[in-house]
Amino acid sequence: MNLHIQTVASQHGVSLGEAFRVWARVALLSFGGPAGQIAVMHRIIVEEKKWVAESRFLHALNYCMLLPGPEGQQLATYIGWLMHRTLGGLIAGGFFILPGVVSIMALSIVYALWGNVGIVAGLFFGLKAAVLAVVAEAVIRIGRRGLKTLQMRLLAAASFVGIFFFAVPFPLIILAAALIGYIEAARGNPAFVAAGHGSAHEDGESLLGDATPSHAMPSKKRALRISAIWLALWLVPVAAIVFVSGAKSVFSQIAVFFSKMAVVTFGGAYAVLAYVAQQAVESYRWLTPAEMLNGLGMAETTPGPLIMVLQFVGFMAAFRAPGDLPPLLAGALGGLLATWVTFAPCFLWIFLGASYIERVRANKALSGALAAITAAVVGVILNLAIWFAIHTVFRRTVALNGYGLSFEAPVLGSVDSWSFALSVGAAIAIFRFRIGMLQTLASCCLGGMGLYLAGAI
Repeated sequence: MNLHIQTVASQHGVSLGEAFRVWARVALLSFGGPAGQIAVMHRIIVEEKKWVAESRFLHALNYCMLLPGPEGQQLATYIGWLMHRTLGGLIAGGFFILPGVVSIMALSIVYALWGNVGIVAGLFFGLKAAVLAVVAEAVIRIGRRGLKTLQMRLLAAASFVGIFFFAVPFPLIILAAALIGYIEAARGNPAFVAAGHGSAHEDGESLLGDATPSHAMPSKKRALRISAIWLALWLVPVAAIVFVSGAKSVFSQIAVFFSKMAVVTFGGAYAVLAYVAQQAVESYRWLTPAEMLNGLGMAETTPGPLIMVLQFVGFMAAFRAPGDLPPLLAGALGGLLATWVTFAPCFLWIFLGASYIERVRANKALSGALAAITAAVVGVILNLAIWFAIHTVFRRTVALNGYGLSFEAPVLGSVDSWSFALSVGAAIAIFRFRIGMLQTLASCCLGGMGLYLAGAI
């Protein structure tokens, strides 16, 4: 192992120790959701350290955006693997989620123990109002990037109508969009050419260079070995939990649900949240819509992937159905289990597929699939924003069904005026005055606590 590390370091001059420190720095600065995290990584890895060139960074990013799961964490794993083999990928990808794991676990415990205590409840009241504005901003940001043609806007509209009004399963929407994009790009339709990410400047020199490292060469033997190892690490614990505790236990449900989620949730963190909100709140009833918003607020204000909200979901599910375990212990185990089955597949996708992707620096059909998925995800995120708005601003909702329609509508007379006011204030701060996300979230939290102290909520 030491010989390997020295050999790899000698090719580009970056030692594993230096990489360790750089990835720790990236992890601690990774606030602001996927866009902010990728921007931090680009600034440090491409512009400051010059480990990889712009084109290679974007090529890796495009692959990660085609995968299910959080593209930021997968991109870190990809570049870490490219620089220092499997160990480098584990360090980069592991560091990327470690601060979030620790932060969300601590906040989940606070929420479970004191979430109904007045001042803490006031804090989360303000937090969920601000999150609504943050998600709305994500719709606009991603929409500007991915909806540059009429075809893309129509695809986003169809995605929204399908999931909001007809409850079409999210994985089916993404699969259909990817298929449309792949076919249209292969036919040469210019509307399905994926837009690049980041700056458009020409590549400068990079330490890794343009050549493919020896460990990045595809190998069937290596692919089979990686598949066997990571499928076992991922699925053996799931099978063991189901066998020992039974299919109906909350731990089995967490293991199976989040494993399925890891396979079907294409389109980034906000797309994952749309799927989880639909299933965890409405199907499993592990937590309420308001609690889902609170969890999202926790993830927005801590370093690491936004998808770390899933740890909060797993924590609350197990905390409320602990079986023979103490509730806090059950919650901690449920949260860590959700995290494990969510991120173990992410390492599998990178370690298995990256060597093949390195051979394909330009593929129009895959770019078309990516562009179509991005467009469909805008519709899915719009659905998420409206779902959050209904459950934040209105106290009561009613289910409407019939003629193939199936959606939740607000009761107009049940508007929560203070929640509405905070949401509007957060939107003005973000859209009009360009105030940062963390400052906006903090201000709304203070506003919620102030309303509680004043007796308004």
